[in-house]
Amino acid sequence: MTQTATFPARVSGAETVTTGDGTRTDWTRAEIAALFDLPFTELLFRAAEVHRRHHRPDEVQLCTLLSIKTGGCPEDCGYCAQSVKADSGVEATKLMDVQAVLQSAAQARDAGSKRFCMGAAWRNPKDRDMPAIIAMVKGVREMGMETCMTLGMLSERQAAQLAEAGLHYYNHNIDTSPERYGEIITTRTFDERIDTLAEVRKAGINVCSGGIVGMGETRSDRVGFIHALATLERHPESVPVNALVPIKGTVLGDMLADTPLAKIDDIEFVRTVAAARITMPRSMVRLSAGRESMSEATQALCFVAGANSIFTGDRLLTAANAGDDADAALFARLGLKPMEGEEPMRADKAAACGR
Repeated sequence: MTQTATFPARVSGAETVTTGDGTRTDWTRAEIAALFDLPFTELLFRAAEVHRRHHRPDEVQLCTLLSIKTGGCPEDCGYCAQSVKADSGVEATKLMDVQAVLQSAAQARDAGSKRFCMGAAWRNPKDRDMPAIIAMVKGVREMGMETCMTLGMLSERQAAQLAEAGLHYYNHNIDTSPERYGEIITTRTFDERIDTLAEVRKAGINVCSGGIVGMGETRSDRVGFIHALATLERHPESVPVNALVPIKGTVLGDMLADTPLAKIDDIEFVRTVAAARITMPRSMVRLSAGRESMSEATQALCFVAGANSIFTGDRLLTAANAGDDADAALFARLGLKPMEGEEPMRADKAAACGR
């Protein structure tokens, strides 16, 4: 007899809160913790069911990430080699020339990427930099690629400028749980990150927000991280899940060198991906930094658990990445193909706007 899987019972007696597309935004921490506690195979089964309901299970979106301004960031993020507080050897550079960025985007497109992400090591962009940033967005869009920017905190005016330029996504990660956040970064508050996401949303730009696991956090912190995103008024259209890449000279890189047991294990990482997929069913769940240290089997489990986007190419900002050839070989072994169609939440938004 086949038994239908059910989600953990809601702890609260209040009415379920859903968005216009029927997804829940009132997940409790207890419910998310119950997902993490499920037997691993049961959790993967449920996540795969949710994934197949909203996404094509044989397609994974290929993305490329370029550092358009490296190093010299005044923030003190404990994981980041680009912080002025880090002794990582990363030198500060100026903002890249627009044409150089567009050339990189064209190369990424020719290698199969459909999404081009540009990151600058800033606390926030200066108004004098906005004309070049806008030119990059417009240029990449004209190539037919999806655009994403991560520039730090934004003012209302800057968010409006990016929206007018046609930016598809703005990335601003919350990094970890609200409780753990202050141990990772002190120069910007958790609430300031949420405020930037609100400015992005208000401007009409799609939200990309996720975080990093493997920073010595507890499972309770991973529950809190997922909960913070899954209870936003509208789920982020894009949720990157990164595994920490420990870099010597950073606070967390040095800490993990001394206490390697703090590093997250592969099964727990997959559980995090699965919990993100179940609680944010229509979002793109992006398997981001840390893939170069994952086995092919672990990556395959992430795809089963609902990850449907990866960064390809040899580098992610300042960290190494798997590379185009390795990804093509992995896709061939797994029977996966690059995603060609529109993402569910973006497609819904375009339909609602009559586009």
